Amino acid sequence: MTNPKVHAPSPVDLEGDLASLRGDCARMAPHWTAPDRVAARPVPPSLIHGVSVPPASARLLDAMSEYGD
Repeated sequence: MTNPKVHAPSPVDLEGDLASLRGDCARMAPHWTAPDRVAARPVPPSLIHGVSVPPASARLLDAMSEYGD
């Protein structure tokens, strides 16, 4: 957990409401830049290899019900 007294340049309202959160986001928005949109190309199946699933995870997934059951 971060210490708001050390890391925050302005007072932090830990019990704030939605308006406070939106204000925080609006102040931070200029600091964030969105990357240029890069079109993802499909990967050929021949390049997909080396994926392994631990037996415990496989059993867990096998025991889960299908979506909508």
